[in-house]
Amino acid sequence: MTGRVAALWRHPIKGHGREALDRVTLSAGQTMPWDRRWAVAHELAEAEESAWSACQNFSRGAKAPALMAITARCHEDGRRVTLSHPDRPDLTFDPDHESRAFLEWVRPLMPENRAQSARVIRVEGRGMTDTDYPSISLLNLASNAAVGDAMAMDVSPLRWRGNVHIDGLGAWQEFDWVGKTIRVGDARLAVREPILRCLATTANPDTGLRDADTLGTLKKAFSHQNFGVYAEVTQTGDVTIGDTVEVLE
Repeated sequence: MTGRVAALWRHPIKGHGREALDRVTLSAGQTMPWDRRWAVAHELAEAEESAWSACQNFSRGAKAPALMAITARCHEDGRRVTLSHPDRPDLTFDPDHESRAFLEWVRPLMPENRAQSARVIRVEGRGMTDTDYPSISLLNLASNAAVGDAMAMDVSPLRWRGNVHIDGLGAWQEFDWVGKTIRVGDARLAVREPILRCLATTANPDTGLRDADTLGTLKKAFSHQNFGVYAEVTQTGDVTIGDTVEVLE
């Protein structure tokens, strides 16, 4: 069964906003361009700008659900990002040189009982994905619909913070892709593993409020806590909304 690319998303600042795309070039061995280009280290973090660091070093929706309602827009100058949130004024800034403005902007969104955001970091040439390899996250919209049916509510796929949304598949068919190579548009990807989910998915991406027991539903209705799969780009290619997704081997 083949699928179709329904949406493309990147997250310029890890845990702090999503941006929709119409097309993208995926490069072998790289994340989606500008995806998780920056990350926000909290005051207890051990992360440095010399190498990849695990997600527990960063401010993110699992600990601060209000962050889930941020949207982002990258500017053509290749430096600035504009962030929007329903409870904050828009902020346009250069994450490499204007982190103080960002830290002041985001402070009201952070719970007082959590480690506070302290600095913005960027590892040159490496998106700060949750995996220790540069990954692309693939989401099956039929699986999202299955979760919504189990919860008797409309579940936005934006809760899962994926890069490529795919329709035209059967629910959970993406798990059968693990260990296989798929073609997405003109690119080829090796599907590595399912994505184990966290509390970030319980927050509404429009409001930043926790309002859905996504984790409990996954465990009770489907006997796992996974949603989507991680893949690694093995052949560079262009991907456009509407492109075919198919298993090659």
